[in-house]
Amino acid sequence: MHKLLFIIPAIALFSGGGAVALSSKNAPEPVRAVGEPKSCVTISQIRSTKVIDSRTIDFRMAGGKTYRNILPQSCPGLKFEDRFSYRTSLNQLCNVDIVHVLHDQGGQLHEGAGCGLGKFQMVEKVKR
Repeated sequence: MHKLLFIIPAIALFSGGGAVALSSKNAPEPVRAVGEPKSCVTISQIRSTKVIDSRTIDFRMAGGKTYRNILPQSCPGLKFEDRFSYRTSLNQLCNVDIVHVLHDQGGQLHEGAGCGLGKFQMVEKVKR
């Protein structure tokens, strides 16, 4: 029984150190804002998305532009699940729309927390 008490802190120590190294490796690339934020982007122009953290999504567009959307509130599970869905009747995704975190449950995707979008700010990478 005493061995178990010593193993658990050692595992916690190693996993904590690994998490620090992992998160510093996955730090977002530095970017700078370009121009004024937009209320909407055209859905057909979205080529890919990248969840940066629980409040930040990058939308990569046709033509190579990237729009960063910083949600007004943290979105539970967004970074962990790294995927989301949205519904709109228009051909645009706007700051009044809601994204839903997608959870994998038994091989099927289910919508989770719904989170409002912010404005879309064009960004470009900062050269180091």
